[in-house]
Amino acid sequence: MCYIGGIIKPMAKHRDRRRFDSLSGADPLPGMLRLSRRAVLRAACGGTLALTAAALRAAGSVHAIAMHGAPALPPDFAATPYVNPDAPKGGRLVEGNLGTFDSLNPLSVLGLPVQAVRGFVIESLMARGYDEPFTLYGLLARSVETDNARDFVTFSLDPTAHFSDGVPVTAADVVFSWRLLRDHGMPNHRTYYSKVKRADILDQRTVRFDLAGSSDRELPLILGLMPILPKHAVDAAHFEQTSLKKPIGSGPYVVANLDVGKSVTFKRDPNYWGRALPINRGMYNFDEVRIDYYRDANAYFEAFKAGLYDVRSEEDPTRWQTGYDFPAVRDGRIVKETFADGLPKPAFDFVFNTRRPIFADIRARQAIALLFDFEWINRNFFFNLYRRSASFFDDSELSAYRRPADARERALLAPFPGAVRADVLDGTWSPPVTDGSGRDRTTLRQALTLLQSAGYELQGTTLRERRGGRPLGFEIMVASRDQERLALAFSHNLQRAGIDAQVRLVDDVQYQQRLLSYDFDMIEYRWEQSLSPGNEQSFYFGSAAADEPGTRNYMGVRSPAADAMIAALLSARDRAAFVDAVRALDRVLISGSYVVPLFYLPRQWVAHAASVQHPAHTSLFGYLPETWWHRGAGAEP
Repeated sequence: MCYIGGIIKPMAKHRDRRRFDSLSGADPLPGMLRLSRRAVLRAACGGTLALTAAALRAAGSVHAIAMHGAPALPPDFAATPYVNPDAPKGGRLVEGNLGTFDSLNPLSVLGLPVQAVRGFVIESLMARGYDEPFTLYGLLARSVETDNARDFVTFSLDPTAHFSDGVPVTAADVVFSWRLLRDHGMPNHRTYYSKVKRADILDQRTVRFDLAGSSDRELPLILGLMPILPKHAVDAAHFEQTSLKKPIGSGPYVVANLDVGKSVTFKRDPNYWGRALPINRGMYNFDEVRIDYYRDANAYFEAFKAGLYDVRSEEDPTRWQTGYDFPAVRDGRIVKETFADGLPKPAFDFVFNTRRPIFADIRARQAIALLFDFEWINRNFFFNLYRRSASFFDDSELSAYRRPADARERALLAPFPGAVRADVLDGTWSPPVTDGSGRDRTTLRQALTLLQSAGYELQGTTLRERRGGRPLGFEIMVASRDQERLALAFSHNLQRAGIDAQVRLVDDVQYQQRLLSYDFDMIEYRWEQSLSPGNEQSFYFGSAAADEPGTRNYMGVRSPAADAMIAALLSARDRAAFVDAVRALDRVLISGSYVVPLFYLPRQWVAHAASVQHPAHTSLFGYLPETWWHRGAGAEP
């Protein structure tokens, strides 16, 4: 046993002596300074020397932590490469949002929250570097420390950090936030933070989390991204409820005004403690950010044409191709731009709810997927601008599509025979390709053969169960007219096989309520993925999430193989092993036929007012409105 900072901790086995060496590019634990060899060895000798929290901060803390490899930016970096460090401050940005809101609490499962509160108002201990797959730099936490096994993580708070009401941010706020979110937060927060064995306040500005036994190397970073709430200003007893009370946070903005369901206005806090931090330089340049909400997609677009909001991300190829021929574009008041990013592309899919008996048989799901005519849809609806989705990590190194599994992937999958199709394992599988006529007979025959093997037969023009005679039919729930149009086209394809697919358009509130309780047959959805997928994969695809309300395991995956691949990617110690684990997970999900793969956009399409400008360098994550500024704004006061 040894005493470190007054905390009893078992000595880790097989410590690598190289981790005590000085920092260098070849350091086995890049980005994490360690205690000196002498200090650690003395602390290990039966507690003969108890290091103080101050000594820990001085000897073992660093400015950044990377999931794999070394942080790209050194301790003395001045600004990130994807900002204009000299961007002027001032002006107003108006953003649009399709939907509505009834809460300012983005950390509760209930209600429709204003998501921008998280980031604008509520900060984390550390901030993501957007030019790296997963690296965090100091924000509320000035420094971080962990060990080779990542059995603990210690955060030292910036002594100047304070909430918008002037109260300092302390270690007590950090522990309060952890406990509150662990017990009453979103399902993903409850899952993540329950892995922490204990939390200890070492002094007013230092907190240590014991992670021993979690087998989760991402957990120090997950805790680094934990939202920090003011203990003195949060009603813990009613935290899970929706709330329109203006939240107190430590972030760059405060909530100034709101018109419930219609708009919310954030104003830059002139006393924001972190405005001079290197990670924040060139960020949050507008004095005011207003978000206007629109219930109807057409009204949403017409408002942009009328100049009612400043930035619009477009995902409809038809609109991008033909809808932007209006005066403000022609005379240069609105600019169309295309941005490249290095992330896995968020793919749209029709999602089967396998909790429903009609989708329990994988052959029925495979048959239904065969009947989606991507070639016809892409040509007639989308000017052939979409690409066909084939992976849960499309267009990235993490995708298994058209890549044969290597030896390490096969070793990971070996305990789960049958979990991955042979053609997915060897990289030869592809989504079906039709003749583009909208009436492809080859895929129709293949689908009917699968349906017959699943116990269905055509009786006249209706597909029925061979035994009970019940027709095969289901509902596609949609939340917008664009989704409705696509679902109706798919429904028409399904009719050719005798399948009755009804399309139901519901309002936002009902849609969210039904998502939370998995009360649907099929929906259109897309999972946003990063280059460093981690704990959220359990929230998306883990067996434990299948029956827990409020997760994003909408398809109801219950796969020991998927669970094992998620565990493998969480425990991977180098990038190569990590990529293999993610590709293996991709193969399991593809083989499970949980979705009808639809399509994705190869680049980001953005239209914006010419009065707002952006940095020359686009981040790995794509365009970032937080880095934009108002042309002609004055110098920062």
